[in-house]
Amino acid sequence: MSDDVTQYINKAQPWQIDVCEKLRAMVGQTIPDVEERLQYGKPHYLKNGHYAAVIAVAKDKVSFMMFNATDIPEVKGFLRSLGNGERKAVDIKDGQTVDYGALASILEKTATAL
Repeated sequence: MSDDVTQYINKAQPWQIDVCEKLRAMVGQTIPDVEERLQYGKPHYLKNGHYAAVIAVAKDKVSFMMFNATDIPEVKGFLRSLGNGERKAVDIKDGQTVDYGALASILEKTATAL
């Protein structure tokens, strides 16, 4: 675990810290030997030197983005496409129930090819 990432997370609001810690743990459990580092000011997760996911804290949400997700369908109200669809993101708001199992399942699929 990166101290820089820990510091980034600990600057957030309490509910965001909770979400970030759960996402961080989920990534670690889903991708063995994942590399965690602060890059472009946000926590990035790499597998074999390739981007797998990123966590971004904003004023009223936490975004979790997965790379290599072209084959993953959008889910209205849950998973949205970015760019050409190669990236998919989830926006988590305060008080929202998060299906970390579903996110882990998607991440497992997107990270397998890396």
